[in-house]
Amino acid sequence: MCIGIPGRICELGEGNLARVEVSGVKREVDLTLVGTHDEHGAPRLGQWVLVHVGFAMSLINEQEALDTLDALQNMFDVEPDVGPLLYGEEAC
Repeated sequence: MCIGIPGRICELGEGNLARVEVSGVKREVDLTLVGTHDEHGAPRLGQWVLVHVGFAMSLINEQEALDTLDALQNMFDVEPDVGPLLYGEEAC
């Protein structure tokens, strides 16, 4: 099973790399599939993306992101193995 985790772009790096915050943990993510800038040339800072294995797979709106994070938190409450997805490897 594959799962994408919502994250908010908080910093643009070199090339297509960015720092994306997921539940307070910042991760390096590749934005090649969604682009670092929108169709008007504005940087994607503050926008939400769905992250899977280090790549932003798609853009999502804030409400969808928050709903998904809430659902994942509910899963974590029942199944702690979801923790590393939300809070990084230190949650193990």
